[in-house]
Amino acid sequence: MEFSENKRLLSASLLIEYWYCPRFIYFMNVLGVQQYEEKRLKVRLGREVHIRKALQPEYLRKKLGVIKQEKNVYLSDPGYGICGILDEILFFDEGKISLLDYKFAYNSHKFKTQFLQNVFYSLLIERNYNTGIDHCYIVYTRERNKLVRYDIKEKDKKEVIQAINDVHHIISTGYFPGGTGIKKRCPDCTYKNICIR
Repeated sequence: MEFSENKRLLSASLLIEYWYCPRFIYFMNVLGVQQYEEKRLKVRLGREVHIRKALQPEYLRKKLGVIKQEKNVYLSDPGYGICGILDEILFFDEGKISLLDYKFAYNSHKFKTQFLQNVFYSLLIERNYNTGIDHCYIVYTRERNKLVRYDIKEKDKKEVIQAINDVHHIISTGYFPGGTGIKKRCPDCTYKNICIR
């Protein structure tokens, strides 16, 4: 999908909403019905963690062999029509680059969207730094800042690019997508009273 001037730049947060349920994109961006997620405790705590992350000890990066880092980096790519603020971009010897993201979560929960969000960020790095990304790191702040490495494969990038194209399609055409396949999400959904199941 090629970028056009009237196409909005999609954020990682918007893609996370899509992966939770594609209809969130329709309700929020086509109908303009907000969900007010900032009132939820975990969302507020997660945002506070991102505010405090600059206090993170440097030993994590030294342990990885990082020679340079950039924090809170805004990147955009008009080709994919995406943008985001990356917690940290890590630079290694031989020109290799990776990224590090902080999550107010436990590693044991292994939410796929946390990984896909980092694949999304890897696309931004690849387009802006003209280099390939084959892994990322997540720091799980609820597990005493446990650091976990994840490999990023081409199939993961294709999955995220497809999601980006789907979200652009919903917003630009007003297409009403199918709902989540995980029906246990529906009873607690912000949009349950207006969603046709």
